[in-house]
Amino acid sequence: MAETENAQIKATYKTLLEVIIAITAWGAVIFQAYLNKGTIGNLFSYFTILTNLLVAISVTFILVLPHTAIGAFFKKPTVLSAIALYIFIVALVYNTVLRGIVTLNGWDFFVDTLLHVVVPILFITYWFLCVAKGKLQFKQGLSWLVFPFAYLIYSLLRGAVYGWYPYPFLNVLKFGYPKVLLNAVVLIVVFLLSSLALIALDKKLGKKTVAV
Repeated sequence: MAETENAQIKATYKTLLEVIIAITAWGAVIFQAYLNKGTIGNLFSYFTILTNLLVAISVTFILVLPHTAIGAFFKKPTVLSAIALYIFIVALVYNTVLRGIVTLNGWDFFVDTLLHVVVPILFITYWFLCVAKGKLQFKQGLSWLVFPFAYLIYSLLRGAVYGWYPYPFLNVLKFGYPKVLLNAVVLIVVFLLSSLALIALDKKLGKKTVAV
């Protein structure tokens, strides 16, 4: 009886956290679109926006349509872990490399904080508390690189066409291809090392908890 009540409490807190994440992520993306001073194409060329959108979509399907094929897909530990990796990199790169390049005030600063700090913290917390552990394999870390690698190719191709790049370290017009490609390699290495660290943590936590 006590175990059942405990499970119900955990499920309630899990649902509450999912609601908070979904509202925050959707709100941040929509508000950023409202404040956007560039084109919609440029806005959705930021890895930050795409990843926050991925967070919003995944949690929404888990909440609203958990028994559909897409809902089942997003509930997989490997999928949620990949999203956790991407949003972690969003926070890491922005707060260590990009923060302060542009001075933000008012609502711009508020939305920026939601996208780069609040949503990452919420989703990583969700990963720690609500995603079954001990399910990951190190080889999955390589498959998680497909999204960032495809994003880098897209950014460089789109930049060559429109002469606009979403991030300074991808700006071929300013740094040239050798420097930008080196930056891209460094970024992929960061993704790979972070993914391996995440999987190692998953394995360690999996030994201490019972997957649900």
